[in-house]
Amino acid sequence: MGNGDTRVRGLAARAGGWSARHRWAAVGIWVLFVVLAMGLGSAAGRVDVKDSDQLKGETHTAAKIIEDAGIEEPASETVLIQGKDGSLQATDSEFRAAVTAVVKAVEGTGKVTDVTSPYDTQTISKDGRSALVQFDIRGDSDTAGERVEPVLKAVEDVQKDHESLRIEEIGGASMMKTFDDAFGDDFQKAEYSAVPVALGILLIAFGALVAALLPVLLAVTAIMATMGLMGIVSHVMPMSDTANSVMLLVGLAVGVDYCLFYLRREREEREAGRDAQTALRVAAATSGRAIIVSGVTVCVAMAGMLFTGLAEFEAMGLASLMVVAVAMVGSVTVLPALLSLLGERVEKGKIPFLHPQSRLRRNRGQGNRESRFWTAVLKGVLARPVISVVVAAGALLAIAAPAVGMKTQNLTLDQEFGDSLPIVQTYNRVNEAFPGGSEPAEVVVKADDINAPEVKSALADFRARAISSGASRGPVEIKLHDDQNVAFVYVPLVGGSDLDKAGASLDKLRDDVRPATLGKVDGVEAPITGQVAGSKDFNDQLAGAVVPVFAFVVVFAFGLMLLSFRSLTIAITSIVLNLLSVGAAYGILVAVFQHGWGASLVGAEGVGAIITWLPLFLFVILFGLSMDYHVFVVSRIREARLRGRTTKDAIQHGVVTTAGVVTSAAVIMVAVFAIFGTLSMQSMKQMGVGLAAAVLIDATIIRGVLLPAVMALLGERNWYFPKWLNRLPDLTHDEAPEAVTRSAARDDEGERVPVRSA
Repeated sequence: MGNGDTRVRGLAARAGGWSARHRWAAVGIWVLFVVLAMGLGSAAGRVDVKDSDQLKGETHTAAKIIEDAGIEEPASETVLIQGKDGSLQATDSEFRAAVTAVVKAVEGTGKVTDVTSPYDTQTISKDGRSALVQFDIRGDSDTAGERVEPVLKAVEDVQKDHESLRIEEIGGASMMKTFDDAFGDDFQKAEYSAVPVALGILLIAFGALVAALLPVLLAVTAIMATMGLMGIVSHVMPMSDTANSVMLLVGLAVGVDYCLFYLRREREEREAGRDAQTALRVAAATSGRAIIVSGVTVCVAMAGMLFTGLAEFEAMGLASLMVVAVAMVGSVTVLPALLSLLGERVEKGKIPFLHPQSRLRRNRGQGNRESRFWTAVLKGVLARPVISVVVAAGALLAIAAPAVGMKTQNLTLDQEFGDSLPIVQTYNRVNEAFPGGSEPAEVVVKADDINAPEVKSALADFRARAISSGASRGPVEIKLHDDQNVAFVYVPLVGGSDLDKAGASLDKLRDDVRPATLGKVDGVEAPITGQVAGSKDFNDQLAGAVVPVFAFVVVFAFGLMLLSFRSLTIAITSIVLNLLSVGAAYGILVAVFQHGWGASLVGAEGVGAIITWLPLFLFVILFGLSMDYHVFVVSRIREARLRGRTTKDAIQHGVVTTAGVVTSAAVIMVAVFAIFGTLSMQSMKQMGVGLAAAVLIDATIIRGVLLPAVMALLGERNWYFPKWLNRLPDLTHDEAPEAVTRSAARDDEGERVPVRSA
């Protein structure tokens, strides 16, 4: 355990020493990097993920056919006309008059094309009470929501003239507009409110405005630089709005955390009586190293998303990896320079009743502050480690138990938004009257000659068999694009918004109906896409990615921990504890959103499933973020052990002296993630609740109880490192603070580290 070399050998210490000696250069380089990254990124522009690249399988093939053919699918709209009390039928004159009025009204706006009457297309429900007028919005489908307002107004006017009927519009454009109006700024507001929330918590933690601003400033500049880098990198690997939002979340979390760790340690050393130069050097050698170990581990975890083969996940993974790397570099370079420049002025802007400095000055020379609460908890944990492990692990396993029955799917409209929006109620009525009609399967048929007799015959057979097989109740609509030799076949699936039943109908189309019809014609491609197909293809591909992603993240994280701490035991316990934390987060998600236990507390009643992408996303994000706390706490324990303390004393010292910074960091993360738990979209709510719950569990039960109890039970075996592993690279590269102090605060080249005082 000893280390006779009194020089600080670590990369973080070298970087911190250089930055403190060349503080203006370090700050200037950072500012130049941020400005250049933003400028170049803006000039390059961002390339977003194409629809055809979102998924593999049939969904990808269908999108590729449409893209290669140059067909721009318009945003389709539907007007539901339905008797309110059941007395009116589609054959009644009043009903017919309403249909005629709707057709005339929407055509009169000049915003639509291809208007069809239900009497021509047979889009009349079996009970005769409901009918659908269908049409397309002119222009680009991506911006159709901006042009649909006159059409919606026209339909509303017809409704006023026919009070005995229900006349409601739904479709891609109207849903786009409704969501933009209701929730368009929802996510953006959450993003913007995250920074003030983090700043407020840091003000409480530090009691001084300047000290609180430093972590936020570094996190924000790291995010700005990464936004620019995303534009440049997107020309090689396309990005997306989702990747941008995830990058902001992760960047704020790790950027603030890393600065918090570094700044707290520097303050601690000064409060313990060390001069400013030595305090900065100790922070660089200890917290700086922990930041690098944690940052590299988080980057490895984020890189796991690159193995999914899903373009959206790859974009999120790369964006998150970049922002973590940028924040890590900034924390060990520009932060020491700023602290060197500020000196005692980091305490400027003291907040009355919050600033602890006057009390701390009275305690100078007495060592680090220790949390009374965690001191009391640790006393009990270390006195009874077996009971602590059994109780804590048992509680976490019980919390994780519901995850065994996890059900994942792409959420339907009613699951995502509940019944809070009128358009959701319309969606449910359309599905009830025309099962699958609101989200039909779409068969994209490509042939050498779409009008060839054998192709037309196969299309007709497909339409007939889709209904006779029980996969659809019809009507099955066929749209021909003669010039491109492509046809679109729209098949309402039996099961409607019930994705399990609709999935069974999709399987019939793919496995039975298609091979017996279109599959018999040479040269014909007929991939089946749509919401249900997309959900199934996404699930299938994600399921295939779980094992490689899991293996990559776990194996590389294990290797990094092994090399960084030179302990096989620490590496194994790190992985096990992190997996336990992730499992508990899964259990909470399933209990709340799938089983509905306490769902009313977060506004999640009736969801019944977990959004497909979330489990793998949470695993990668949480596994990475959990390492923040774990590396920081274990590094402090190892440091105390290097200074000659017994393992038990080192555990006590390491946990209680890091409790304040870990608590502050966790509170910031929980608060930021909880903001997303308040959003109206269930997918965002699930992400926010899952992340917040996991971080809370990680910072309390895992780091405060289970980790010290397990380490206490293992004793000296915590530092077990087999001789046959000695050939592995040594990445420890740190030393106890006493060695730093004895070196008279000189850098590796024998020069003093200058630190200005106010």
